[in-house]
Amino acid sequence: MMTPIDVVKTRIQVDPAFKGLGIASGTRQIVSKEGAHALLTGFGPTAVGYLAQGGAKFAGYEYWKKKFVEVAGDQETAVLHRTAIYLGAASVAEFFADILLTPLEATRIRLVSERGYATGLLSGFTRLAREGGLRELYAGFLPILCKQIPYAIGQFTVNEFCHEAIYRSFPSARSSTSSTLNLSIALGSGITAGFAAAILSQPADTLLSQINKGYGPKGSMVYRLGYLAREAGFRGLFVGLGPRMIMTAGLVSSQFLMYDGIKKALGAPPGLEIHKEDA
Repeated sequence: MMTPIDVVKTRIQVDPAFKGLGIASGTRQIVSKEGAHALLTGFGPTAVGYLAQGGAKFAGYEYWKKKFVEVAGDQETAVLHRTAIYLGAASVAEFFADILLTPLEATRIRLVSERGYATGLLSGFTRLAREGGLRELYAGFLPILCKQIPYAIGQFTVNEFCHEAIYRSFPSARSSTSSTLNLSIALGSGITAGFAAAILSQPADTLLSQINKGYGPKGSMVYRLGYLAREAGFRGLFVGLGPRMIMTAGLVSSQFLMYDGIKKALGAPPGLEIHKEDA
């Protein structure tokens, strides 16, 4: 669902012909010049990459959250240090998830930013691996970490605190059986978390698109990232933030809804909760 928005966002970040365009004008330009099918460019690596990364991230977050609670020793201590637990669990889970994501994200960006590069996931991945090898496939690993770890922190930590704020303001909502109310809480928390995730990760997302397009000087990844960041400036690092906030709010909220729905359908227990209940 979000691939067309992601295609427009990536073009705005890396294609001079799209400089200054917004999501609507960028979409019109792609459709008029390349056809509507171009909006689904990179769907294969997007679907496969984020299937693997999303599964590892959500499962990893619950696993590491439980482990860090055990390290805390008891529920009271865990609640006191819940922010550190959220941040740590999200960061560690995302690190391992990004090992799976990086090669596919490199393929996706190359397909979107370099028209005619390949016909799809397999041909694009094969060409990238053949021409650049493991080094090229993982060229974006550091910027992906810089992008995805803040993203995961925004996604999980803000979602946790949104739920906590709602339950502390309306205690009856915690035990409510109203599907409409529960859906509203989950959707509102997910959208807010999506906005936070987009803002926190936007600078690294811009740099990642440029790195995978081949921009920047030769040298270490840290040097290239620093050079590109200085070249772009503060404003340039947030190019494409509008469409990305829309995309991320939709992604994060739908991910939480689907994840909770699947868990309930399978009869899985709810996730470990360490919210502070009193003001």
